[in-house]
Amino acid sequence: MSIELLLTPLPTLLSAHAGADGPRHRAIWAFDAQLAKVARTTRERAIGQMRLAWWNDVIEDPSGVKGQGEPVIDALRASGGMAAPGLVAMIDGWEVLVVDAEIDAQGLRDYATGRGGGLFRALAGQDDAPDWLVAAGQVWALWDLAGHVEEAALADAALALARDLSPRVDQARWPAAWRPLRIASTLARQDVAKGRGMPRGMPRGQAFRLLRIALVGR
Repeated sequence: MSIELLLTPLPTLLSAHAGADGPRHRAIWAFDAQLAKVARTTRERAIGQMRLAWWNDVIEDPSGVKGQGEPVIDALRASGGMAAPGLVAMIDGWEVLVVDAEIDAQGLRDYATGRGGGLFRALAGQDDAPDWLVAAGQVWALWDLAGHVEEAALADAALALARDLSPRVDQARWPAAWRPLRIASTLARQDVAKGRGMPRGMPRGQAFRLLRIALVGR
């Protein structure tokens, strides 16, 4: 199975702006998609934790043997993505959605810091990432969550937290290599400011916005 089948249109388009680093970006996005699948399909907390623990064991396997043949694992290893900082944090973030039947304010923060902050650190390839980059990842993850959960109260809480965190990204200075992250962050912050979560799929309007942000930065 090709990992491209796991990617929604947005990660696919964002990865296209990563240049030669595109394969690593796609592998990391596919890893996030697999963790999302665990959270989405888990009905028993213990089973979900076991599934996440398997991914954790693979990442921390010094031999590089565990998980061979699994497409995302193979892609992470082939692209250098397995060494990216933030992968374990992503697992921790997704675990919040697996473990907590009702997510409180602290749970939302833990999810956003782990999944979003970890994702942006992994894509940037920088462990000691600036605080604004982690905040950008948090806002992105909350925007994504708000657009995909059925519970209106949880979506509203996610957007409220994202609005609180968004000003921390105001002073960002995006290196050229982080262009995909700048685009993702700008899309999320624009919608959060208007009280909107991530749209499902790739509406034409979002595709135009992504192109505009890529070209002119806003």
